[in-house]
Amino acid sequence: MQNKLQELTEKLYSEGLSKGKQEAEEMKAKAKKEAADIISMAKEESKQIIANAHKEAEDLKVKLLNEVKMASRQSMSALKKQIETAVISKAIDSQTNNALADIDLIKNIVKAAVAAFRPDSESSADLSILLPDSMQKQLDSFIKKEIQNEFNGEIEIKFDKKMATGFKIGPKDHSYVVSFTDKDFQELIGSYLRPKTREFLFSE
Repeated sequence: MQNKLQELTEKLYSEGLSKGKQEAEEMKAKAKKEAADIISMAKEESKQIIANAHKEAEDLKVKLLNEVKMASRQSMSALKKQIETAVISKAIDSQTNNALADIDLIKNIVKAAVAAFRPDSESSADLSILLPDSMQKQLDSFIKKEIQNEFNGEIEIKFDKKMATGFKIGPKDHSYVVSFTDKDFQELIGSYLRPKTREFLFSE
């Protein structure tokens, strides 16, 4: 009886020990697997973070390059515009100012401008002409004597100290004004010169 009890005790101990070892091994294996999974997941996340960082850096690089290219194009365009304007201005400003300072030329242009308002028509509107103050002596009597006599309507003559050259003409009611100042002629001539100037300066 004593022997059987001893055998049973040893058997239970042995089975318990064996089961404990098995459970310990299982727990150990499970812990290893979980650790491996965590490491693997961490590696994948690390790879993804690095890939995202590389992509963001590349996107930023492309964006910065595009912005630099755009700024460069805009700067070059502005520079070309400045050069173009400087060349055209130098070419026409002095010539235009000299031409519009010519009294005889101004007389002919004023005559042609008044003629465009049909001065011989009974329904011709009263006109207003604005001229540079510096030309008052030369043009006042010319308009009153030579042009007013051919015009059925009334011509109002004004002289402006702020106007350097050219003149402005329009109906006396100021419903509109046709301008023949130096700036107007410069813009007009410049619009014809710009394409050729641009082609000459910047053609590849």
